Amino acid sequence: MNNIALFLGQAIRRPSQISAVVPSSRRLARAMAGSLGPDTGPVAELGAGTGNITREILAQGVAPADLTLFELNPVFCHRLAAQFPGVRIENRPAQDMAAIGVENLGAIVSSLPLLSMPAGLQHAILRACLAALAPQGQIIQFTYGPRPPLDPQVQHDLGLAVHRGPQVLLNMPPARVYSYTRR
Repeated sequence: MNNIALFLGQAIRRPSQISAVVPSSRRLARAMAGSLGPDTGPVAELGAGTGNITREILAQGVAPADLTLFELNPVFCHRLAAQFPGVRIENRPAQDMAAIGVENLGAIVSSLPLLSMPAGLQHAILRACLAALAPQGQIIQFTYGPRPPLDPQVQHDLGLAVHRGPQVLLNMPPARVYSYTRR
């Protein structure tokens, strides 16, 4: 089964776990992974889905042993394990990072639908990310909307600076990439 068929099947069976209409395009995946490389250090991907962004993270030179994927959908986890040997796959929420020893990350690449989440859940996810992130690390996130993907109050409360990245028109729907760093 190809990734689009798998994605659509899971979107129908588990709509609460799937927030996109279709998987991320190759162009969006490249924009998300573009600042990563062999010297980034450990990387975590949140909401890995069918692996389109994962593929680009690895193509940028991040070693499989340096990549941890967090994905709630067990069917996607099974597919990811088959596609990406050597990559650590966790079928659990991002908030569990500290509990399983994920730390000193050079980057976190997130496809989570943060804008659709309540501020309290955004806080919990971002606090876990910041606890796992190296001091100079970055959180890379995309959004479909016209504004940054984090609630401004959450961004302020956590001391994050936002950097507007590329807009990807050839994605369904069009998306914009943002990165967050500590102020």
